[in-house]
Amino acid sequence: MFRTVFLSGLLISAFTGNLVAQGEDIAGIGPLGEVQRLHTDFAFTEGPATDAAGNLYFTDIPNNRIHKRDAKGTLSVFVEPSGHCNGLLVVGDRLLACEMDGQLKQYDLATAKQTSLATEYKGIRFNAPNDLVIDKAGGIYFTDPRYRAPDPWPQGTEAVYYRAAEGKVTRLIEDRTAPNGVILSPDERTLYVIPSMEKQMWSYAIKSPGEIGKGKMFCTLTQPEGKDDAGGDGLTIDINGNLYITTALGLQVFDSSGKQLGIIKIPEHPANVAFGGKDNKTLFVTARKSLYSVETSATGHVFPGK
Repeated sequence: MFRTVFLSGLLISAFTGNLVAQGEDIAGIGPLGEVQRLHTDFAFTEGPATDAAGNLYFTDIPNNRIHKRDAKGTLSVFVEPSGHCNGLLVVGDRLLACEMDGQLKQYDLATAKQTSLATEYKGIRFNAPNDLVIDKAGGIYFTDPRYRAPDPWPQGTEAVYYRAAEGKVTRLIEDRTAPNGVILSPDERTLYVIPSMEKQMWSYAIKSPGEIGKGKMFCTLTQPEGKDDAGGDGLTIDINGNLYITTALGLQVFDSSGKQLGIIKIPEHPANVAFGGKDNKTLFVTARKSLYSVETSATGHVFPGK
């Protein structure tokens, strides 16, 4: 049985035998209490996404599954095979998904029926779509890096794309190394891109849906000892515009100006994170072989989409 306890500012992770620094309390955020391990023994978890009914969806990429954890905590398989889905996002009765086998798609939450949204750019399949976010116009920003892509990469470059509501796909960014996480500010005036092989995180002013300005360095991640250019993976955002970026050190939290507020430690290396639970104040974290949760004082932003 897994147990976590706090002792003299240290989080003792019984399943690893390691002492993990609890990290400072972040004003207005927390965390509140212990980090809880909800489920484990997966191959590699990713893509947490929650719906209004309190259900949580997440992926296990090597095992080719999307799991569902209902509001009572019961775990089931939502889809298998998934096409090695990674990032997910719930919008109304749809589950949007980045399929690493080469497409952007959606599932009907009631029936699990799959519909393809985009499979190629200029007649060539994507590398391996990774993460996504939807805007109020119904357009989807998504990343297409190197991870699990065929060699050579079908697109020949790593990029960020925009799939407009009517279906047109536009390449927006192609000068980042391994663009991974992607999200919008609550007012949808800024697009954030999180590379996995750069220590700098980037922001882009949005001129109109699918049209962005020149990139600006948003923040620099704190680096693990002895490493440089260790980037982020996934992220989420709260209603105040604070970003929670998954890194080797935990969830690095930054305000909308790029100031680091602190680091929330997770017992395993986190890959992605999403708000959910009662009042949308619980962080659900996919981290290697496990799924974790941590309560906060912050409230997660919900992207209404269209």
